[in-house]
Amino acid sequence: MSYLVLARKWRPQSFDDLVGQEHVSRTLGNAIAQDRVAHAFLFTGARGVGKTTSARILAKALNCLSSDGPTASPCLVCAACKEIAAGVDVDVQEIDGASHTGVDDVRRIQESLPYRPARDRHKILIVDEVHMLSGNAWNAFLKTLEEPPAHVKFIFATTEVHKVPITILSRCQRFDFKMISAQRIAERVRYILGEEKIVADEAAVQLVAREAAGSMRDALSILDQCIAFGGASLVGDEVARVLGVADRAALHALASAVVEGHADQALSQIDALARGGFDLGHVARDLLRRFRDLAVARVVPEPEPLLDLADAELADVKTLAARTNPDDLARIFTGLSKMLDDIATAGTPRHTLEIACVRLARRPPLLPIDDLLARLESLERRLGPGGGGGGGGARPGGENPGGNRPPTRPMQGAAPSHAAPNHVAPNHVAPSTPAHASAPTPAAQPAPATMHASAQPSPATMHASAAPSVVPSRPSVVDVKPPSQNGPVDLGRASSGSIAVARAPVTEPPKAGGSAQVEPVSGAHVQPAHIREPATLARVRAIAQRVRATRSQWGTFFENGVVLRCDDQVIELAYGRRTFFAGQLADRAIADCFAEAARKELGLELRLLVVDGALEGLTLAKVLGDEKAAALGAARKAVVDHPLVQEAIAIFSAEVRTVKLAGEES
Repeated sequence: MSYLVLARKWRPQSFDDLVGQEHVSRTLGNAIAQDRVAHAFLFTGARGVGKTTSARILAKALNCLSSDGPTASPCLVCAACKEIAAGVDVDVQEIDGASHTGVDDVRRIQESLPYRPARDRHKILIVDEVHMLSGNAWNAFLKTLEEPPAHVKFIFATTEVHKVPITILSRCQRFDFKMISAQRIAERVRYILGEEKIVADEAAVQLVAREAAGSMRDALSILDQCIAFGGASLVGDEVARVLGVADRAALHALASAVVEGHADQALSQIDALARGGFDLGHVARDLLRRFRDLAVARVVPEPEPLLDLADAELADVKTLAARTNPDDLARIFTGLSKMLDDIATAGTPRHTLEIACVRLARRPPLLPIDDLLARLESLERRLGPGGGGGGGGARPGGENPGGNRPPTRPMQGAAPSHAAPNHVAPNHVAPSTPAHASAPTPAAQPAPATMHASAQPSPATMHASAAPSVVPSRPSVVDVKPPSQNGPVDLGRASSGSIAVARAPVTEPPKAGGSAQVEPVSGAHVQPAHIREPATLARVRAIAQRVRATRSQWGTFFENGVVLRCDDQVIELAYGRRTFFAGQLADRAIADCFAEAARKELGLELRLLVVDGALEGLTLAKVLGDEKAAALGAARKAVVDHPLVQEAIAIFSAEVRTVKLAGEES
């Protein structure tokens, strides 16, 4: 006797043997028990899930000769049951819809329907792949399908139900067959292996179930192939080699390398798979499915119902998922999804898979937007009113160096407090104090200033410009009155970065050699110098070049200051109080860089001003932009007017889109 493949040998013979389609078997069994069997059924679903098998089981249930009527449990031993199982029952016709597509085929079938069955209770017509019938054939079926003879039953099976006319669907009871889970397939495979006396490890069973992709017929066909290779013993590695797919361990190792950022290990694993002859396109699809499982295991508290995995594989997935986060897994899944499209069209799928895994393994870490917003809010609090760069108030973590109490803000209009007699106020020195005296003296103690204002000072330490102040080691943090009420106030620097306040008028600029000063001034005092004056422009340009040589981005801060004064003694740059550039003056390194550049290039002192009010005036950035625009305009005119260019425009009906100056990046 010729060999019978497992898919035919172990084909279900009753509703109890039908795997994964309990909703179908229960409904049909109840209909038979209640004598509510319809005259037309439509079974639809993917290949290999039991549509034709269920049609044969239903035919046995209706025609079983061992009972007085239809039964949900056919005997499987009577002549009708055996002949229906073998496909030779004269009263049960199985027709291939692909080869009987015309109206003449339907007419011949209809001519035989009025006659009573030869032996069975019902004449049953099973039409497989019924969606292949032509439109005329369907129309010929309509009347008979709606009012067939009492002894006739129709059972249609199709994988493409969307191609069946709605007029046919409305005349049939429709049953949608589901894809069978890998766990149910694995159970059936274990049972069959036990009956066949074949030993197989769990890895082999899981590989067969996974590659079946929801089809029991495919699973048994794959199992036949594996038995032919391994004989009476099946091992996971050998099964993977036969099927050309990665086994569970290799797939898990590759996924772990990508998740944990080990690009070298990912490449080694891909190399091992390629040397083993595995289909890398299939590996990529399995890897994508693995990351889907990882994401589910990470976000679902109890993922077992959503993961069609064996116990050992499920444990590996949950362990790996616990070491990452859902957003990271989503990024990897998206990258692998795009990679699959590239592999399908790539001439070298291995290279595409390798580079994709390297890129995903070296992905930069994610920073939640909430953390970014929290950092910005923290920075605003430190730079805001009373923040003073974090020098005098409480520091992060609750630290308050020196035991200072947090600064308090009195009510509007409170009178400023004064230093005790015979002591030097922290922001005042005697006129006879040398200009270079900037270190604090033991007698100098900070007086709690109470000036209140709406103007926000720059987070630098303030000094009177009449003479350098004696800076305390731990000054208080205070607010500043509007410059329009108290006059200009110089800002110097304390060692702790806090803000101390003086109320002295600005007189002569400090001598060269000191740090850059930041002064808040009223907009009424702003009288910009004309930066286009050659001497002024040359000086400012020289300082800007020096600053850019130190730190290129700081050059942008410098170039956006409005030049108020530029002579042989001092250079004054002003910034609007609420501008981004004014806020950068809180960084001592930037202001010191400006001052150092002015001293080295021109031997002049640089003074930085923060203007309370509208700030109007040309900046170096505007002048440089105008110069570049003029140069581009001249260059464009020269190009467009060139005879060769004009000839090319005429020949090709073209136009000049972009002109770049020499030295610009392409």
